[in-house]
Amino acid sequence: MKKQVFLAFITLFLSSMASAQDYYLYTGTYTKGSKDGIHIFKISVPSGQTTLVDIVKDIENPSYLAVSKDGRFLYAVSEMASDHKGMIYAFQLDPQTGKAQLLNQKESRGEAPCYISISENRKWITVGNYSGGNLIAYAIDKDGKLTDQYQLVHHEGKGINPKRQEKPHVHSTVFTPDNKYLLVPDLGTDKVMIYSFNEKKNLPIGGTQQGFAKITDGSGPRHLDFHPNGKWVYVIEEMGGTISGWKYSSGTMEKFQHIDAHPENYQGSRGSADIHISPDGKFLYASNRYEANNLVIYSIDAKTGMLKLLGFQDLPGKKPRNFAIDPTGQLLLVANQDSDSVTVFQRNQETGLLQVLPVEIKAGSPVCLKFVPVGK
Repeated sequence: MKKQVFLAFITLFLSSMASAQDYYLYTGTYTKGSKDGIHIFKISVPSGQTTLVDIVKDIENPSYLAVSKDGRFLYAVSEMASDHKGMIYAFQLDPQTGKAQLLNQKESRGEAPCYISISENRKWITVGNYSGGNLIAYAIDKDGKLTDQYQLVHHEGKGINPKRQEKPHVHSTVFTPDNKYLLVPDLGTDKVMIYSFNEKKNLPIGGTQQGFAKITDGSGPRHLDFHPNGKWVYVIEEMGGTISGWKYSSGTMEKFQHIDAHPENYQGSRGSADIHISPDGKFLYASNRYEANNLVIYSIDAKTGMLKLLGFQDLPGKKPRNFAIDPTGQLLLVANQDSDSVTVFQRNQETGLLQVLPVEIKAGSPVCLKFVPVGK
């Protein structure tokens, strides 16, 4: 009996050691006139213990970040409004210290760039300009710098809400898992535009037969996330506070579900922000701002992709924006824009439910979180 208990303990210990990992956490912010831009932390998983490594200063409103798959480069937007030019910054990351060295910068050629993503082979970045109503693709050289080669794509149209949808508002640019297409939610036109993408061409963004997926009028599509199987994609709709599920195949989208992301009979303002699926594909999470101030949690049916509501997780911070699940699936971190904090949750990988950890991460107006393994 003692031998069995000892072996069980050893198995548990080794399992814990195998899942322990240190990461650098890159935190995008709204600077509000300060010089403090991207905060870099070192965080231990699963304990959540965090230390500040560095702050990238003199970059205004680095509200969204993207890290290359190899962990060597970081790209950031500078979300500036109409009286300033939006900018895009390229950084090289030190795998040992986590610090970021500026390589160069380019104009986003549109107002208020709010999202950035990197193609699979790190040959292109794409940026969505929210107020500009357009998106841009920049080629990247072998050293990670942004080149002068770019393609600018303008959207047209408007939605049914004259205050929020008076023109196109590109809110994200997401590469499909096969890197052959680019999905672009446009809050202003209630469409997810579907573009072909060929990184070998000088102008990589092209058309498709479907052209776009129509979102429910007035819903305002914002972000989306693919299931690990690549067959399902889920769209968070900011204005409607809703989520739509879609079957995806070779540049086509077919809706199979539309579900409220708020509690039944909820009467407050709606402003859903972000959406992510757990690494094992079993659970989906989305953040809700304003009076809701929570995360909604769903299970995902393994055969159909249908979402089933599990519950809502209240937040100690205010106005949750982007959130991130660490690559091992053990922690979920939420950027709280209005309380200058990042909440750290322990995630139950069997039930999908969350438990807040007594860890305090402070950063001014955090709105984006990205993990990079230490020493990668």
